[in-house]
Amino acid sequence: MGQWHVAVAAEAIAAAQFARCGYDVSVQYGANQPEYDLAVIRGEQMLKVSVKGSQDGGWGLTQSFLEKGKANYHEAIDQWLCRHKPRTVFCFVQFMDVPIGAMPRVYLATPAEVATQLKGCAGGRGETMLMEKRIWTDRAKHGGKIDQIPEAWKFSAARVAQLMSTP
Repeated sequence: MGQWHVAVAAEAIAAAQFARCGYDVSVQYGANQPEYDLAVIRGEQMLKVSVKGSQDGGWGLTQSFLEKGKANYHEAIDQWLCRHKPRTVFCFVQFMDVPIGAMPRVYLATPAEVATQLKGCAGGRGETMLMEKRIWTDRAKHGGKIDQIPEAWKFSAARVAQLMSTP
């Protein structure tokens, strides 16, 4: 799939999953909408959802915030975090190693949760890419360590309800 196809498929999967959980889903119309792609609603509760698709195991999030020639990952993550509203939720959809007849892996996280995860990667150095699972080789300073998305982020009706009820 090309990147456009990944984005379209990820948004469709996300919308379907929220609908399966009994939420009304509104899709923003037009290309490159700011902050969010979907509005997920039930009664008076609403979440704005930014959908990110991937077919390579990771999602590039903060690399554009790195200053040229500097590797201050935590500062880049903080700048990225400031651009997102706390009630926006990220929906990460992973197609890597998922056959056509199977459901991709889907995760939900707040901007603050993503920032905390990114800052803890690479032995605390921080990363620009959120990786579904990365095992660091012995050649790295933090060799043998594993960075991976927390189990609690897996898409479920309970996770959606938890995020909906968070102020």
